[in-house]
Amino acid sequence: MGLLTIIRNQKRKDREIRMLVLGLDNSGKTTIVKNMLHEDVDSISPTMGFRIQSLPYKDYTINMWDIGGQTSLRAFWSNYFDKTDVVLWVIDGLSLERIEESYRELRDKIIEQDRLVGVYLLIAINKTDLIPDAELARLKVIVTGLLQLEKMIPERDHWDIKLVSGKTGSGIGKVLDWVVSREY
Repeated sequence: MGLLTIIRNQKRKDREIRMLVLGLDNSGKTTIVKNMLHEDVDSISPTMGFRIQSLPYKDYTINMWDIGGQTSLRAFWSNYFDKTDVVLWVIDGLSLERIEESYRELRDKIIEQDRLVGVYLLIAINKTDLIPDAELARLKVIVTGLLQLEKMIPERDHWDIKLVSGKTGSGIGKVLDWVVSREY
């Protein structure tokens, strides 16, 4: 039994999940975290560095590490990888012109990192409250195609894509349910 297996078995017993919340600047990471915590989402400023919050959810404690997405901070993301169970990658659904940048950062700084092998990945397409309902399914198909996750992560149960709104809370419950339903 390896060290990673021992750590995961202990965390499973403790029912704790460590989730990194990452993505480009202005994607809505902090808004989503604040919504999960039932905090005010009307006054949010950019995260400089990181914030750690714990959320009790369905007999689990989700320790959320909300890390700033500014270009100057991205080089430091790897400092937070230890003992991570899941990465919540947030994409601004209104800013598809930045999807290529998001894809590069996701691939280079997350998916291709040896220290994150076996970690679950959940993509949250945010700001869906500002997108017409008729366009949401198409948006999810476009993002799925652009991110090419099927090629990069062949274990289909290790990743998913959810539509969310950090402002209204739409889809947040589905994100949390997915996170606690994984086999850590």
